[in-house]
Amino acid sequence: MDSARQKLLSTLAHKSFRLGEFKLSSGGTSDYYIDCRITTLDAKGSRLTGEVFFEEIRQRGWKPRAIGGLTMGADPIVVAVSVVSGELDGFLVRKAEKQHGTGQRIEGFREKGARVVIVDDVCTTGASTVQAIEAAREFGFEVVAVMCLVEREEANGRPNVEKAAGTVPFISIFTATDVRKEHVLQNDDTQPGIFAVSSVCEVCGRPAATNNQRNRCEAHRT
Repeated sequence: MDSARQKLLSTLAHKSFRLGEFKLSSGGTSDYYIDCRITTLDAKGSRLTGEVFFEEIRQRGWKPRAIGGLTMGADPIVVAVSVVSGELDGFLVRKAEKQHGTGQRIEGFREKGARVVIVDDVCTTGASTVQAIEAAREFGFEVVAVMCLVEREEANGRPNVEKAAGTVPFISIFTATDVRKEHVLQNDDTQPGIFAVSSVCEVCGRPAATNNQRNRCEAHRT
């Protein structure tokens, strides 16, 4: 895994992934939760997100004119990729047409017939991604690919998105399994401690005995 991609995975595992009991927007429950916006709105996380998405787009040769997705999960991804690339414009899809002004649903880039990539942060049922695909095509964009930052691999998310996407590819940067494994690795206190001068105990602030994400001094290791 290249450096930017590994750093992004590490950031997601540390900042965005939580174990516990959670109710999802889909109505289901889960023993973990991923809030990608904590990463995509983080200064370093945003840059990494832009780099990884743009590199994936570049390598696959899709050559879009712009990227966009449903507000608000896609918002920071769209901005990050646009800024990092210096060449891809961005657009945002409202959940419903605004009731004033021009009443438009697509904000930002609005060139009919343009090649675009649809992006999203987390794909569970795929509902928000599907909405973005449908709105983009209704406006007149040519959707050439669909991407998400983390695919949860449940609730028929991939089949739903692929059905809406048709013949265009649906790519996930990471799966929830990838992020979970990295999170567990970061918080595995059975791993040998590696002392880092810059690390401090998260409980008392004294020098820590490890540079794992759960930094503890010897007094607070248990």
